[in-house]
Amino acid sequence: MGFGLGTLCRAAVLAALAGPVAAEGLGGLAHVDLGGSRVEDWGRGIEVTLSLSQAVPWKVFTLDAPRRLVIDFRTIDWTGVDPAELLEPGNATALRVGVPRAGWSRLVVDLDRPLAVAEAGMTVNAGDGTAQLHLTMEVTDEATFTASAETSPEAVAARSGTAAVPAAPDDRFVVAIDPGHGGIDPGAERENLREAQLMLSLARELADAVARAGMVPVLTREDDVFVPLQARMTIARQAGADVLLSLHADALEQDDASGASIYTLTEEAVGQASERMVERHEGGDLLSGLDLKGQDDTVATALMDLARLDTTPRSRNLAAALAAALPKAGAPVNDHVLRQAPLAVLNAADFPSVLIETGFLSDPSDRARLSTAQGRAPLVAGIVAALRSWSDAEEARAPLLRR
Repeated sequence: MGFGLGTLCRAAVLAALAGPVAAEGLGGLAHVDLGGSRVEDWGRGIEVTLSLSQAVPWKVFTLDAPRRLVIDFRTIDWTGVDPAELLEPGNATALRVGVPRAGWSRLVVDLDRPLAVAEAGMTVNAGDGTAQLHLTMEVTDEATFTASAETSPEAVAARSGTAAVPAAPDDRFVVAIDPGHGGIDPGAERENLREAQLMLSLARELADAVARAGMVPVLTREDDVFVPLQARMTIARQAGADVLLSLHADALEQDDASGASIYTLTEEAVGQASERMVERHEGGDLLSGLDLKGQDDTVATALMDLARLDTTPRSRNLAAALAAALPKAGAPVNDHVLRQAPLAVLNAADFPSVLIETGFLSDPSDRARLSTAQGRAPLVAGIVAALRSWSDAEEARAPLLRR
């Protein structure tokens, strides 16, 4: 997955607001300006610059054995462009282009050494609608590269070649798992238990179960460290997250609340979240596949509002799936299991997000349950079951999303 109605709509609205040239361009394919494009060594890595006739949705990932950088676009016409003319040999040893599936085109860069994506973004010229993709990769170690690259036989078979293959939906379902708090922010504390550490343990167990279920887990933090909210969203966005699950465990002084509950963004907050995000975030960290630094706040807010038309109901559908699956798996839920709140972690506009309050450290039974892997197991099972049912429903509507 990782691509849907929101991406296409954002590109269309951006073109409409950017000017007549961009709007007209969306009627056809994007073209590469060879004079403004290159792949060359940059410091301890490589720099990729592609000048395009218009903005297009895009995604980036790496493959191992052999090492490759892959950039997919919807869609670029490479006619008349010799990829070899873009390449300055060095850390990148070869380029090729192709059509991996209907509606998408691909640039593959062979890497001479393990490199990690350090920065990637697409800027759009407000005057003529042209766009530039800029990406840098820096040297990393072999273990880190291997861990971040797609290496499963299914993924390699689906993505390694550049020849045309039968059209099929992108079946990578990426789950961003966000263990709340961390480092200098321990979260709730009771009886020598810290929310930050408990949620990290739960996140690791959930990630293992998500992977066993055939999905791709991405943790926003893997140790007891403080990660700013913006960085958590960036991690999810760069991984191409289809959904973000934020894990928490509250503690109350007087209320005897217990059991899990699921939060989505409140209706009132939905209308204000886009404006807040535009004010607080860099343009390249607002929407996947488009860098909005070349646009004013009106354009950025309009794009985010449009994306929320798709992701807000999907977030609520996911919350409903979780509310149904958790008790079936044996995880206690609160009497008011579905809730809404203006929570900043749910502000991402381009992928569905829910916050799972896994229980209350102020409640002895919840505290005992959350403190052991055995006690957390029903939560893990219920979340995975909900993700499966929700993703199946998403796949059922995917043909509409790709039109």
